[in-house]
Amino acid sequence: MAEKPRFVMCFCTGECPGFEELNLWQLINRVRNELDVEYAIVHPQLCVDDGDRFWRDYAKPNHTYIVGGCDPRMQRKMFKDALAEVGIEFEKQIVPLDLRNMSTEDAYNKVAEAVASPAS
Repeated sequence: MAEKPRFVMCFCTGECPGFEELNLWQLINRVRNELDVEYAIVHPQLCVDDGDRFWRDYAKPNHTYIVGGCDPRMQRKMFKDALAEVGIEFEKQIVPLDLRNMSTEDAYNKVAEAVASPAS
């Protein structure tokens, strides 16, 4: 795997009530500036067609992706086929984090924990 994980934040169109307490830009900036990640990016809704296209274009073998968003089971269900098409094994290379209903600080701490041990 790559030395540094990549952080992808799915923000559920910005309309999901589960993200009301989370300041997206504070979270992204803290992750990219304070944590040992290759970079941090935002996608508005990974579970739709352009999310599949994004993964097909973006995901590369031999990298770990920490994905902030909704329920990890939903992430697996929605992304695994597009990721498999480009040689990504969901269980080995994706660290799905449910960041809904968290404050910015709590979400940051959860991402920091995943960065410290991305194989979780």
